[in-house]
Amino acid sequence: MGKQGSPRSPRPELSIGTKDYQIRSLESLPSSDPSIGRRYSGVDNNWKTKVVLLDGLKDEYGKLGSKGVYVGKRHIWFRKHVRSIAFMFALMGFLFLLDSFMVSIFDSINVQNDSTSSNSSGLKEDKTAYIKEEKPPVQMYGRLLNLAYAALAEKEFKQEKSNFWEEPHQKASLWKPCADKKDSERLGKPDKSNGYLMVSANGGLNQQRVAICNAVALASLLNATLVLPRFLYSNVWKDPSQFGDIYQEEYFMKIMKDDVNIIKELPSHMKSLDIESIGSLITDADIVKEAKPSDYLEKVLPLLLRNGVVHFLGFGNRLGFDPVPSQLQRLRCKCNFHALKFVPKIQQVGSLLIRRIRKYDASQSMLDKQLLGEFMPSSASKMNDPTRGPSRYLALHLRFEVDMIAYSLCEFGGGEDEKRELKAYRESHFPLLIERLKKSKPISPSELRKLGRCPLTPEEAALVLAGLGFKRGTYIYLAGSHMYGGESRMYPLTSLYPNLVTKETLLTDSELAPFRNFSSQMAALDFIACATSDVFAMTDSGSQLSSLVSGFRTYYGGRRAPNLRPNKKRLAAILSENSTIGWNSFEDRVRKMIEEGQRVRARSFGRSIYRQPSHFMMEGRND
Repeated sequence: MGKQGSPRSPRPELSIGTKDYQIRSLESLPSSDPSIGRRYSGVDNNWKTKVVLLDGLKDEYGKLGSKGVYVGKRHIWFRKHVRSIAFMFALMGFLFLLDSFMVSIFDSINVQNDSTSSNSSGLKEDKTAYIKEEKPPVQMYGRLLNLAYAALAEKEFKQEKSNFWEEPHQKASLWKPCADKKDSERLGKPDKSNGYLMVSANGGLNQQRVAICNAVALASLLNATLVLPRFLYSNVWKDPSQFGDIYQEEYFMKIMKDDVNIIKELPSHMKSLDIESIGSLITDADIVKEAKPSDYLEKVLPLLLRNGVVHFLGFGNRLGFDPVPSQLQRLRCKCNFHALKFVPKIQQVGSLLIRRIRKYDASQSMLDKQLLGEFMPSSASKMNDPTRGPSRYLALHLRFEVDMIAYSLCEFGGGEDEKRELKAYRESHFPLLIERLKKSKPISPSELRKLGRCPLTPEEAALVLAGLGFKRGTYIYLAGSHMYGGESRMYPLTSLYPNLVTKETLLTDSELAPFRNFSSQMAALDFIACATSDVFAMTDSGSQLSSLVSGFRTYYGGRRAPNLRPNKKRLAAILSENSTIGWNSFEDRVRKMIEEGQRVRARSFGRSIYRQPSHFMMEGRND
């Protein structure tokens, strides 16, 4: 209401859209009317009374809300700006919801991408998923690691150096190569071939290499013409590379021409034969592992004579090392150490790789010459820049891939999460192993470790190197580099030896691009870097790469290419004293273990000719 005697202002009306709204004095409404709205309240300056915005009109007042509530004077500003305030809160809420919505969309996209990537990958990508998963550092020997840190820090201020950069030279002159490029003791080719020998090799680079050399020996044994071996495509390796993509075909055939007839493919009149239907297809199930020459003469030669061709499918480690005539042994040696040379593109990038490790171009060793051919670095650049000097490096073949450790049934200090993860991997990738475990009582992980059957972890490898006296600044080339557990597992090694490199860190993306989808060609780069290193350290002497590389270094190293081969059983016993052993005692025992593995000895019966290629010559004896 207004002042006494003042004229009443006309009742204000407000129109919004198609709905009419009226503002009325609270006092002008009947006290019994319960329908006063609450949508808006304010003060009309002319009436000087509290007013409400009604929800609409029906009959006299329209359909109204519940009765208005008196609003005090102190709330006048708030009521006047309630729309603005409400709008601001609504806007903030909308922005918050929009932000949450966008985040959920991006998260969904990332999950889909990860899922798509993993679903479209095979075993190798499956391994990568295990590798890239971030985990806290895992350590099994914390006390020994602390002692190693202290020992390496102390060595930095001393002139001491490890004596394992050089191989022991005792009795070195008694070693002679098991073959020669022009071997005078060759068997010679037969006047008439008994037929054609085809081989489809399985596995990776090193398994294929062994298969090729065994095929050469077998062709000689059976008086057969060898068709240039082919490589099977594997869902594990996913590499379509063939012989000519890795090795020089013409060179291979030239070196072996005086010993075995070799052709690139079957003659046209033989190509239409259904080899399986005529009974000439031979699988691993037909020939036992490490078979004797007599097994082939009894089972395979009759098929060859009858059908004119035999095909070994999945031919791998199917020819034993003893008893085998010495001429066949020499033939396998000649194939492995003389006839198999990498193609120029592998030699060229391999040369680039080791030059970047060594940090200078000069290299004149026989190992470099055999592996790099015309791409062997010259000595000119070293003479032009004498301040750079040579940089020795150690190559480490660390076998700690997920399939390797899952199959081992060992435990590696990762707790229950690790156990579940490796169990799931075994169930997915090794169904035959799971079936075998159901039928027998498995050996406990602790007992497996005592027996030396567990792959060495990066932490254990680091402790061995520290125990041998290699300084913190040692350059280490890591072959493979796909480690289970990723950085969490590699931390003890990289913290002790920070100068650790791989082919992926030394070569650019464009330099690696031609090899990316060819695992065997990538493995060839590792083979070169390991074989030409100043020291080669392995964690599993039974692996094909370690066996072939160490044998190559023995054959061409002139007893100046040391191989470090730990005895895992003895090392497990040493490491079991982690909580009590002193560092000096640890060093002594580790060094004795490695020295024992470096002793000059004759190849024992049945041992690999590829790993121990030299004959141990003694007076009155030719082993």
